[in-house]
Amino acid sequence: MQKDLTVGKPASVIFKFCLPLFGSIIFQQLYNLADSFVAGKFIGDAALASVGNSYEITLIFIAFAFGCNIGCSVIVSRYFGARKYADLKTAVYTTWISGAVLCAILMVIGLTCSTQLLKLINTPDHLMADSQLYLDIYVWGLPFVFFYNISTGIFAALGDSKTPFIFLAISSLANIGVDIWFVVSFKMGVAGVAWATFLCQGVSCVLSVIFVLLQLRKIKADTKPKVFSWKVLGDISVIAIPSILQQSFISVGNIVIQSVVNSFGQVVMAGYSASVKLNNLVTTSFLTFANGISNYTSQNLGAGKIERIKPGLVAGLVFVWALCLPIVLLYVFGGQYLLMLFMKDASSGALDVGMQFLRIISPFYFIVAVKIVCDGVLRGGGKMVKFMITTFTDLILRVVLALLLSKPLGTDGIWWSWPIGWGVGMIVSVVFFFTIKWKKPLPEDVYTRLTDEETQIEEVLETPMEEVLKDAVEAEE
Repeated sequence: MQKDLTVGKPASVIFKFCLPLFGSIIFQQLYNLADSFVAGKFIGDAALASVGNSYEITLIFIAFAFGCNIGCSVIVSRYFGARKYADLKTAVYTTWISGAVLCAILMVIGLTCSTQLLKLINTPDHLMADSQLYLDIYVWGLPFVFFYNISTGIFAALGDSKTPFIFLAISSLANIGVDIWFVVSFKMGVAGVAWATFLCQGVSCVLSVIFVLLQLRKIKADTKPKVFSWKVLGDISVIAIPSILQQSFISVGNIVIQSVVNSFGQVVMAGYSASVKLNNLVTTSFLTFANGISNYTSQNLGAGKIERIKPGLVAGLVFVWALCLPIVLLYVFGGQYLLMLFMKDASSGALDVGMQFLRIISPFYFIVAVKIVCDGVLRGGGKMVKFMITTFTDLILRVVLALLLSKPLGTDGIWWSWPIGWGVGMIVSVVFFFTIKWKKPLPEDVYTRLTDEETQIEEVLETPMEEVLKDAVEAEE
């Protein structure tokens, strides 16, 4: 089902469009939560630490898939808003082909360098085997991750946020059951956790691709679309590469932070692994919502309806702030019960570590929500330089402060690096938004006319002077 995001009240349009997206990311995070839940509850703290440790590396690979998702989604949204359906299909096909090549390269790197990557983050020797096993199996499932992310980006660009939500809800709930089945019944340990995720993501991916193809068949183009276009790839890359760099640098930053956490031992690793999953559930939900804002902004910009962008931002902020309040209250006052879901021994020191993390950072979700929504508008409007600046400001501060503050303040110093980075990044992002001067795209007829005039001028300039004078004399005669 396609939906035009350029008509209707912005608040209503965004709410109806983004609510399924929000639900989708909740179920997406269930994959990771299920892995940590089963590892910690049915295997032990060592397995929980191993899965959490490998997870930080998998985020680098996910960053590339996420970048393909964003690049394709923004460009397809723009073509959809401008009713350029042939270009829309070309963008889809181009993203699939280039995404497959990129995925293959990452798989080779992941399978050959997994040991080195784990050593880089100071993985303890007794956790190395399980961490590497989980990571290797995850890498084999990267094609599913890539094509699922690209497909969901296409759905979002077409205004359909419900279909991927249904697929993901079913597969993520199935993942919990298969996780427990493989670990408890077949005694597969950490390998069972990884293989369950592999299989369920595969099913979700295949269904998504099939339904994307069915959606594309319903869209009638005036001309035959190209299977691959370097120009379209360039347009996609302008959006995708900064998004990849953003997520990659965030992942690298998280890896640096993970290495600092690892230096405090297995108990801190286990507590951090559980609590950071709960934190990622929130921040990733905001990021997914921001992707919806990007699609909304891109469609309206493509349609020349600039006046709808600011109301869309305001509606987005109201939505995420309404989500923040119950989450903050739950994490501060009931976080221990959520953390206990991941731990076999509730009396372990890991629970205290996780609670301290949540109590420090969760009140600042109101701050990071503003930053993420503003970033979504910047990205949807193609303001990628500004988008990158806000990202790096937050990330660099977070990593530097984690390294510096961990020495005098211990783990609390690491946890406080999050709110400080978020606060400064939010200020930069808001300032950028209010200083942007949006420009309406030229109507198609004007663009065509200008292009024709430019061509005529170029032809005159390239014509030898003798021919120009000859043509002038003949015209006079």
